[in-house]
Amino acid sequence: MKNNILFLVLYFAFFLGCKPLENKPQKPKLIVGIVVDQMRYDYLTRFYDRYSENGFKRILKDGFSLENAHYNYIPTYTAVGHSSIYTGTTPANHGIISNNWYDKYLKKSIYCVDDSTFTTIGNLSNSGKKSPYKLFTTTVTDQLKLAQNMKGKTIGIAIKDRSAILPAGHTANASYWFYGNDAPKWISSSFYIDKLPKWVIDFNNTNKADDYLKQPWNTLYDIKTYTNSIIDNNIFEGKFTGETTTSLPHDIPNLRAKNGNFNLLKSIPAGNTYTADFAKAAIIGENLGKTEYTDFLAVSFSSTDYIGHKFGPASKEIEDTYLRFDKDLADLLLFLDKQIGKDKYTIFLTADHAAVHVPAYLQSLKIPAHYLNNTTLKETILLITKKYFNSVELIENISNYQIFLNKAKIESLGFTKNQVAEKIAEELIDFEGIYKVVTAKTLQTTHFSEGILNSLQNGYNQKLSGDVLMIPYPATLTGGKTGTSHGSGYSYDTHVPIIFYGNGIKKGVSKKRYDIIDIAPTIANLLKIEAPNSATGKIVEEALLK
Repeated sequence: MKNNILFLVLYFAFFLGCKPLENKPQKPKLIVGIVVDQMRYDYLTRFYDRYSENGFKRILKDGFSLENAHYNYIPTYTAVGHSSIYTGTTPANHGIISNNWYDKYLKKSIYCVDDSTFTTIGNLSNSGKKSPYKLFTTTVTDQLKLAQNMKGKTIGIAIKDRSAILPAGHTANASYWFYGNDAPKWISSSFYIDKLPKWVIDFNNTNKADDYLKQPWNTLYDIKTYTNSIIDNNIFEGKFTGETTTSLPHDIPNLRAKNGNFNLLKSIPAGNTYTADFAKAAIIGENLGKTEYTDFLAVSFSSTDYIGHKFGPASKEIEDTYLRFDKDLADLLLFLDKQIGKDKYTIFLTADHAAVHVPAYLQSLKIPAHYLNNTTLKETILLITKKYFNSVELIENISNYQIFLNKAKIESLGFTKNQVAEKIAEELIDFEGIYKVVTAKTLQTTHFSEGILNSLQNGYNQKLSGDVLMIPYPATLTGGKTGTSHGSGYSYDTHVPIIFYGNGIKKGVSKKRYDIIDIAPTIANLLKIEAPNSATGKIVEEALLK
């Protein structure tokens, strides 16, 4: 009799296409998207031996790492990166073409998340007049809400407003960002909520921010062991206001008054720890991962970017920052294990862009690197229009290596916009700091399938972008000769970590080329939901359990 029952069970299991005795994995209860602002891929490898077993090493060993992942567009800026990660597409489609850009319809520069139709929630400043309305497409966070009939929660968190708002999308329950100055508060916008929840008020009423600023920034370990970075006091790094040397330790308690008081928290490693503290409070306060629906926490760690800009990738400050962030990551993972359950959450960790070594430092090593003078560039462009069109009034704006032309003025002189754009491109290629120049018409009519011009094309939005687009030489920055920046389509700006970890993720490594826009379709496929509505990325199949 028992044999007959076993036969029937096996028969129906086979007939229904099921594998007997196999437990179908459940969807994760919580997705945690972690974006580390300005994290180069080589920060994983340079500092690997010094990381603990429970932070970066844990997700590398037990997750799936894409070792050759890149941004596939220009410009590589914070708002653009966060948008592309979560929409699964490039600025050509999602419409966030920079942090700030010239609006050729409003005839002024605009900021990516400014929205005067909403008010600040959490204080009386204007810092909460924000929304994601400039983002044209859905995000994977939006798609999860739609798939669950608006059930489940989405929360965005970052020190920077744009890094909290754009990942959380249009349907988030809330996004929170840090207001420093003399009143350390996590605030939001009336786009999301009418008042701060009690858990946010309670967190704001703690003295955590003040406590972090009472301690000097010294190295986590003996500074003599920091052999993966250059000498501490050097001419390539910036200083906090009031300092006479670039060396650690930095006397934070005595520096805060001259450096924006609580704003200084943004520019030290403790800013990442403080962000992690708030993320943990959000998980508890919003009861994330505790219902029948999948929740999404989008958290970005911004202090790495502020520190990178000031000190550069080769600094002891950067080395110490990542050793400390590794501990923050380990603590967050342990918290998730206990609060959500070790097999009930999924993480992806990536960066919104990377960064170039300080060009002056590269120059000292006889490596080609450059500084471009924006004033000289503008003067050269005006000389071109004066020479060929007898006018210096044909340019409306020059920003983000783009030239916006004054169409009305051009046509009043009997020329066309394409004529002017083509002549500028033809002449400007001879400018010392510029490597390539392309007109908007070329990007609209020619397909570049690979290389730097393909990246430029992916970042070009026909409705929003300029009429002439420039690419400087590799390792080129504008401004002063200390610290670093980003924005290019070269590998130092595009090569970032992408690591998947947790529920539904295999253990492994891939050396194949993947793009940043592949994250959202992969997470969507893991959750069995539609990808964002303009997604152009592909699913990283090899990272997912079948």
